[in-house]
Amino acid sequence: MSDNITVAGVSVDTRHWIGGRRVASASTFADDSPIDGRALGEIARGGPAEAEAAVAAARDAFPGWAATPRAERARILHAIADGVEKRIEELAIVETTDNGALLRSHRRGVMPRVAHNFRFFADWLLRLDHEDFETRGHTNHVSWDPAGPCVLITPWNAPLMLATWKVAPALAAGDTVVLKPAEWSPLTASLLADIAAEAGLPAGVLNVVQGYGSEIGDALTSHPDVRRISFTGSVPTARRIAGSAAANLTPLSLELGGKSPLLVFADADLDLAVDLAVEQYDNAGQVCLAATRLLVEEPVAEEFTRRFVERATALRQGDPRDEDTDIGPTIHPRQLEKIDGFVQRAVAAGARAVIGGQRRDGQYYAPTLLTDVAQDSEIVQEEVFGPVLTLQTFTDEDEAVRLANDTRFGLAATVATGDRERAERVTARLVAGTVWVNCFFVRDLQAPFGGSRQSGVGREGGTWSFDFYCDLKNTVTAPKGWDQDHG
Repeated sequence: MSDNITVAGVSVDTRHWIGGRRVASASTFADDSPIDGRALGEIARGGPAEAEAAVAAARDAFPGWAATPRAERARILHAIADGVEKRIEELAIVETTDNGALLRSHRRGVMPRVAHNFRFFADWLLRLDHEDFETRGHTNHVSWDPAGPCVLITPWNAPLMLATWKVAPALAAGDTVVLKPAEWSPLTASLLADIAAEAGLPAGVLNVVQGYGSEIGDALTSHPDVRRISFTGSVPTARRIAGSAAANLTPLSLELGGKSPLLVFADADLDLAVDLAVEQYDNAGQVCLAATRLLVEEPVAEEFTRRFVERATALRQGDPRDEDTDIGPTIHPRQLEKIDGFVQRAVAAGARAVIGGQRRDGQYYAPTLLTDVAQDSEIVQEEVFGPVLTLQTFTDEDEAVRLANDTRFGLAATVATGDRERAERVTARLVAGTVWVNCFFVRDLQAPFGGSRQSGVGREGGTWSFDFYCDLKNTVTAPKGWDQDHG
């Protein structure tokens, strides 16, 4: 097996990155493109041995990186951002080929955001401080001490951007990292290792190991030398990770998806509301924050549905490398089967497919809107993670909030209304980590991000990221007791 594969003219090393060098494995797994099912290559398949080596490398590199002055850490993070910006086109085409998301989005938004992630946390590190305060004449000084090796496990729907949401603050905090990318989209994590090395990041500070689920994940998350675990993915996998981490009481940050609502009130700008609803098909619906439950006030439900259908049916689905494509493929045949299973069970239970409801050629699923769904039905309660929306109606604010909150999730919510006071009343009652009013997916890295209920544990972003990736220390100093003659 060759150690490198070529993806759209870009060479990608398929081995792990451990301790500043490439490491092969005895076995591999196949990586196929969701665009056309074409085999991209064989990826090194890690297990307990590779997990042990990666954690050991991170552990050994930690003292030196933790002692590196803030300004120098920030400089290296900016150098990584420079490297990302130089390779935006390469990163964009590789990720599109690997996970099927739109190339135009990767070029214009996603990859520039990857660079921004590093720059933001580099800059935030330099101004991270807490004003000293007094207690009965004693001085309290709060500091953020690097915690140690971190295991970061990332999903396949936005592989590099979501990885760097974690990698950038962890490195800025002075921690070392073992990054385990999703097996369905591992390639840009390998390129990130190259970029980080070229930027001067010391060996062992960032390690990338590839593998299938629990084969390597259990060894990473149960390791006694790991000081932090951050995971984005499903609730069942999070439970397994939490179980592994429990023996060592390793702190966790978990972002676990959702079943978010979009509440459309009769006083809303309907064109805006429809725009927001159609936007939920972004990335073929494979977005954890997607407002997949459309809740529409009865007086405007018919008109909203008419305009939505007109807009949604005009979306172009096809090759994500085409500039005119609006919706690409689903990530993997297993995910396609899962999506179709949800839809077919819903239809069998009495739901009506206003649009879509069926597969298309290859790994493409038609944008779907289901009505006549019960609040306690599977399609309303469970995350589909595909281009499938449901539509329900409500009569007043109380019913809207009740329906919106009536799931086990609480990641996000979107509200469309023309009444500012209503927006304030409703958002105050919604259970969600993020609420958007008359907008969607506006994400500032200085804001806290995370979910309520089974959408997650903890918050990251801005100072909240450093609170997680560091051990906070309060030093209390007495006003007396110094040796006045010293020095």
